[in-house]
Amino acid sequence: MSDNDRGGEPSATAGMARQYGDSRKLAARARLHREYTVAETSWFAWVAQQLPFRAGDHVLDIGCGPGWFWASVADRLPDQLALTLADQSPGMVEEATGRCRPLPFGSVAGRQADAAALPFDDGSFNAVVAMHMLYHVTDPAAGVAEMARVLKPGGVLAVTTNGAGNMRELYELTTVFGGAPSEPMATIFGFDTAERLMRSQFGNVAWSRHPASLRITDPEDMFLALTSFPPGETASERQQKSFREAIDRAFGQAGGVLEVRTEMGLFLSQKT
Repeated sequence: MSDNDRGGEPSATAGMARQYGDSRKLAARARLHREYTVAETSWFAWVAQQLPFRAGDHVLDIGCGPGWFWASVADRLPDQLALTLADQSPGMVEEATGRCRPLPFGSVAGRQADAAALPFDDGSFNAVVAMHMLYHVTDPAAGVAEMARVLKPGGVLAVTTNGAGNMRELYELTTVFGGAPSEPMATIFGFDTAERLMRSQFGNVAWSRHPASLRITDPEDMFLALTSFPPGETASERQQKSFREAIDRAFGQAGGVLEVRTEMGLFLSQKT
């Protein structure tokens, strides 16, 4: 799920540490997609199908989170990938490496890292993956430039993010506690910005949108997801009560099943 989780925080660093010290808050948002996505191919499987990996490639995942992606698609990938899992949160790196080391990769290494100042030599990787994370980087252009730097010639950067219309039906309800009525992360690093920055850095970019939607049947799952990050996380008891009432009205008007449009895309650029 979109997790532009930094708005309303007194300290962005403190907010990030609270959100991503481990995977608990992220799990509430991920559950909404895991349980209610309607798609011919699941998000992780769809992304994996399009990654141009070859056997033995050295792959960096920056902003790896808890490693859910790799655990989900390990059996769909080429053999003997040398996987480096990097994140600004040491807790996430520990969880991701613990999850991925028993899986059939050639090697798995973990590294705490800032996307805008990667601790790797030029030309270290055949591929860099950055899934739903560049909107957390203070300067996304600097992050894209760093990812290009550590790629080998011919290497590929794969980036995922959300479009401005993603889950608009849900975000419109969060206005009761000061949330934006549309996908908040898209104002920082949405489809247009991803295409522009990657084309500027690499001279080429190809992108595709995951064909999917959500059919949500449990109001509580929706409430938990949207109050797992600010401003919902820090909303007052009165605001949260108003939010529950707004959710109940939306489900009532929809006959108990809330149909939600998603806009999630994958962008690929090759280093020439």
